[in-house]
Amino acid sequence: MPQDPSRWPTGRLLSSAARRVEREFNAHLDAWDLNHASMPVLVYLSAQDHSQRELAAATGVTEQTMSRILARMERLEYVSRKPHPQDRRRHVISMTPAGADVLRVAVDRERSEAMVTRGLDAEQVRLLRELLLAVIAAHPEPADDHPETTDPPGLS
Repeated sequence: MPQDPSRWPTGRLLSSAARRVEREFNAHLDAWDLNHASMPVLVYLSAQDHSQRELAAATGVTEQTMSRILARMERLEYVSRKPHPQDRRRHVISMTPAGADVLRVAVDRERSEAMVTRGLDAEQVRLLRELLLAVIAAHPEPADDHPETTDPPGLS
């Protein structure tokens, strides 16, 4: 018997809503064999090339996790790795033209907004955004203290 969500604690409501939207967004990205974890990488690379370490720090994952994300994206030919010109232990990660095409199509802001705000009127969307910003401000991540690790623009 399904539980009544109106009786859930606020944290569970927020977590459940986030997981549901994430699943739907992942289903959308599946058309390109991507998921929500790979999209920030493309967004960061659209601005400039980065090292694996920089991408891991910027997206808040371990270097090992970023290695797996990049290996998959490299197999899909969305990114490429080249040896760093001054440091043989590092690689420079670049977005390929195919990656730029995917980014342009997959991260359509209007589609993403519609996915998240389905069933809400304009005032409810405004209020949701206001409340989510307040929650984020009240619970900053340690990385929020570093401007180089802030969320990339345009990622919904």
